Amino acid sequence: MYPELKPYVVLITGGASGLGLAAAQGFAKEGATVVIADLQEAAATRVAQQLGAQHLGLACDVAQEAQVNHVVDTVIKKYGRVDVLINCAGIADQVKPTVEQDMVHFRRLLDIHLTGTYMMTKACAVHMLKQGKGNVINVSSIAGVIGLTYRNAYSAAKAAISMITRTLGCEWAAAGIRVNAIAPGYILTPLTQAIIDEGKLDKGIVERRTPMGRMGTPRHIADAMLFLASDQAEFITGVTLPVDGGYTSWGAPSDAYHEST
Repeated sequence: MYPELKPYVVLITGGASGLGLAAAQGFAKEGATVVIADLQEAAATRVAQQLGAQHLGLACDVAQEAQVNHVVDTVIKKYGRVDVLINCAGIADQVKPTVEQDMVHFRRLLDIHLTGTYMMTKACAVHMLKQGKGNVINVSSIAGVIGLTYRNAYSAAKAAISMITRTLGCEWAAAGIRVNAIAPGYILTPLTQAIIDEGKLDKGIVERRTPMGRMGTPRHIADAMLFLASDQAEFITGVTLPVDGGYTSWGAPSDAYHEST
């Protein structure tokens, strides 16, 4: 669908599983060279090998600046450029009343989601500015748009990611670098399914609250990323695109979806 992506080098953090994995598969299918940077080195290497010989898997804790810089330096030395950065690395948050939340976990979550996104973007931007072209796609969340009670760190981090998407998107627009974000809604990943199976998330409530009446899939997020990285989105920067089946648009005090609709 997007032949212009074929010569691109795409760096994806958290690309060994979940939404990052779907993105890696999507870009590889378009012919792009994919570099997966993930905390789990073995998983990153395995996925890269499955995608094909031209791809690469690297270990990286995005909360550690030295590791971030090492990954970017490795990509530049091996491929000579980085065209698309997808900041997808993240960890699960604690769903607890505020007074019971652990400050160590709070800081760790912000370090990975927010600081990691910032540091990786900054490191790649140095090279994108020299190239005169680049594309950054961040992963925000509906939690950063509407806020989710008992999930302070996650909601705050995702809202901040949307804001730096706006500021960086404007700062680098004239230099040929576009910065956008995607705000996924409830996406049915293996992790989400496990939470449903454990009784910690009611799938029926989520579906009724979503105007489209269903949860999304990782492919929906990957498709949005492909579009934002393509030339078809060449005049789009600084935006956070909800991919949520209408979840954040529904404001009425009732279910959004009924079988009869």
